[in-house]
Amino acid sequence: MTGTPADISSEELLEQILSSLNDDKAEDIVSIDLRGKSEIADYMVVCSGRSTRQVSAISEKLVDRLKQRFARLSKTEGKDQGDWVLIDTGDVIVHIFRPEVREFYQLEKLWQSPSPQN
Repeated sequence: MTGTPADISSEELLEQILSSLNDDKAEDIVSIDLRGKSEIADYMVVCSGRSTRQVSAISEKLVDRLKQRFARLSKTEGKDQGDWVLIDTGDVIVHIFRPEVREFYQLEKLWQSPSPQN
């Protein structure tokens, strides 16, 4: 499947991102629907890699796959450090963390809907 960046919906892009993350053994993958909550993107994906090397490799492969399949250039921050990599694909923002860093920031808790109180 190839095309221009405008040819793919945010849902299709999210599906491809989740598939890539699964293929590369990302852990604890969480997808958060941001539609109606934020103008920055339609979805946010948060996941973990076991080491700085795996975090960097997962992010690099994801960016390469999106470029090859959809001619979509993604902005990346943090790949050299490998603790927390942010990938901005336009409609989907991806955060790949080492587990300790993810636990410290608890980013997904900021965006998920609060649980109803009993």
